Amino acid sequence: MSRLFGTDGVRGVANDELTPLLAMQLGQAGAYVLSKEVNHRPTIMVGCDTRLSGDMLASALMAGACSVGADVVNVGIIPTPAVAYLTRKYRVDAGVVISASHNPMEFNGIKFFDANGFKLPDAMEDEIEALIKNNMDGVKMPTGAGVGKIKNRTDAREEYINHNLNAVDINLTGMKIVMDCAEGASYYTSVEAIRQLGAEVVVIHNNPDGTNINAGCGSTHMEELMGRVVTEKANVGLAFDGDADRFLAVDENGKMVDGDEIMAIIGKFMKENGKLAKNTIVATVMSNLGFFKMAEREGIQVDKTKVGDRYVLEHMKEIGANLGGEQSGHIIFLDDNTTGDGLLSALHLLEVMVSTGKPLSELAKVMEVMPQALVNAHVPTHKKDSFMEYPEIAGAIAELEKQFAGDGRVLIRPSGTEPLVRVMIEGKDQKQIEDEAKKLAKLIEEVML
Repeated sequence: MSRLFGTDGVRGVANDELTPLLAMQLGQAGAYVLSKEVNHRPTIMVGCDTRLSGDMLASALMAGACSVGADVVNVGIIPTPAVAYLTRKYRVDAGVVISASHNPMEFNGIKFFDANGFKLPDAMEDEIEALIKNNMDGVKMPTGAGVGKIKNRTDAREEYINHNLNAVDINLTGMKIVMDCAEGASYYTSVEAIRQLGAEVVVIHNNPDGTNINAGCGSTHMEELMGRVVTEKANVGLAFDGDADRFLAVDENGKMVDGDEIMAIIGKFMKENGKLAKNTIVATVMSNLGFFKMAEREGIQVDKTKVGDRYVLEHMKEIGANLGGEQSGHIIFLDDNTTGDGLLSALHLLEVMVSTGKPLSELAKVMEVMPQALVNAHVPTHKKDSFMEYPEIAGAIAELEKQFAGDGRVLIRPSGTEPLVRVMIEGKDQKQIEDEAKKLAKLIEEVML
């Protein structure tokens, strides 16, 4: 049986792969494992995004938690980073989010935060999974007054908004901002926060009906927002994903500004103001070559991790960095929150615009985005991790790197879930790198099949 937990919790098609029974079991096992060391009645916080299946799965999970004697604080529809923050704020023993982030509405997911608002390490996820597979063997199920209760809180989202407004001191009066809330969890919080700061706000995709989350909108579908910023003659466009832990921007000319560019803009500003801890930004190996060139020019250290925000966060904690993230817009400001936070990222970017008085298009010139080409090579699953053991492949990669002479790079990595080796090449000429990526992918398939 494959591992239940993926890189970001447990995910699957709701009521098929992710059933109410599994949600209840995760509630039982999660509540038990995350609170077994405490000497008081444990409390678990639960929030969800706008998916139709959210109520079903949240109800099942909360029932499971109550069945092992945990109380539950239900904060309803709220961004993922709000649960991370409020878990610490309310001093509860764990937080749970029912969300599949940027995925289509038929999917859903369950992810846990510990008492400090951090995602769980693999060992703790394995412990939860083992309990489920062993049918909660050895765990006593209380009766009578020992059963947990559920309390609904309606003020949680306001506390999250206030926290972010206090974290970034700006006034947006005179700015016109178009926002795309992806019909998701930020439909109220992000809009309310930006309005409170004095901006004129034009909002699209903030009427969630349970079925339209991420549907042709949000940070994974930027086209409508890009056009709307231009027609509205707005200063900037802000795009969130379904659970609002990711954020991408659009400049005043309708051009997308991705996570690497956002980190470059904010990282440079933080360094200039003495706020960039360790003078370091933590990024993944998939960040654009232009980002690394920017950092070298600006005297900023960039530490690279494997793909995945959990690896970025682990390294940030390890070295004491306070800024890190991914090209996808999952950006972590560790001084303010323990996970990627779309609203917080937007506020920090707006802070740079207001403080410098520069339009986003000018700020984005801090880095040149190098063209990228990505091609998948289909290989047997049992071989996908050993591609560098083949001299023909290693030689071809070395020859390409030599050919680029620092103005391009080759990144080859196995897929975490599919029988694929992903070939990513960056360089100045789009056609050249696409041709080289196809040639290298074909070579990998021929040699490894």
